Amino acid sequence: MSYAGPGFEPPQPPRSFVRRPLAVALAVLVLGGAGGWFVWGAVADDGGDGKGDVLSSGDYEPLSPIGTPGISVPSESESAGPLAGKVVVVDPGHNPGNFKHTAEINRKVDIGTNSKECDTTGTATNSGYTEAEFTLDVARRLRTVLEQQGATVKFTQDGDLAFGPCVDERARIGNAARADAVVSIHADGSSAGNRGFHVILPGAVHEGDADTRPIVASSKLLGQDIKDGFVRETGSAPSNYIGGGTGLDTRTDLGGLNLSTVPKVFIECGNMRDSADAALLTSGTWREKAAQGISEGIVSFLRGS
Repeated sequence: MSYAGPGFEPPQPPRSFVRRPLAVALAVLVLGGAGGWFVWGAVADDGGDGKGDVLSSGDYEPLSPIGTPGISVPSESESAGPLAGKVVVVDPGHNPGNFKHTAEINRKVDIGTNSKECDTTGTATNSGYTEAEFTLDVARRLRTVLEQQGATVKFTQDGDLAFGPCVDERARIGNAARADAVVSIHADGSSAGNRGFHVILPGAVHEGDADTRPIVASSKLLGQDIKDGFVRETGSAPSNYIGGGTGLDTRTDLGGLNLSTVPKVFIECGNMRDSADAALLTSGTWREKAAQGISEGIVSFLRGS
């Protein structure tokens, strides 16, 4: 997340699904004929452009004057696995097209406590690898892992929008999906020498359209679990410049958190402006570990471990 600019109804009980014999039989036939596709879909790549379950304009009515839509509750699926019935919304920070739409992303939106720009372009490494590219890649890898666990995964954007969505709309996407957990993926743009990751938690806000009081405690548990999973899988140390070595930071100035009504956190996976961190962030192998670590934390949170 670039700090040059601005930087989501309570969790519902898990849904249960009834499998009908006819549906199962049909699924077996379909899967048998599409086995090759599923083998391809399960393999993570270095920044591939595979699209997944993104909430698109065909799924809901527009919310804003700039055309980014609002979202209806996702349809139920018959996923199998420990996370069957759980909905996770993954929010890849920023958008690769934001830099072409500066007027639109500079439009101010209400975040409860005040107003902020719709979005920012994000940061980049010194070699030009952008935060928006990074967040999409990690998000896609994360989706693959979570779906293998049986979760229904929704994206706020998958590189399929010209820009945005705005920070307030990103929050509404998680809320409308009645997500059991939401994670917003970012990378920081701090000074060289500042290293490590940190997870951003929502502080208590009750102002305007923002009321985070019902989700502060659950979001903190989610953030702690993601922090622990991230350390185990990546070996990365918590930030040496934010959070006092805890790897956790509480904020009340981010619209994506302020307007959330479901458990949500941000994770800054590293500092793109530090050469040592940048070497990790630009590695496909490391990004796979990052996705695994975030997934471990989400699974732990959703299973109540």
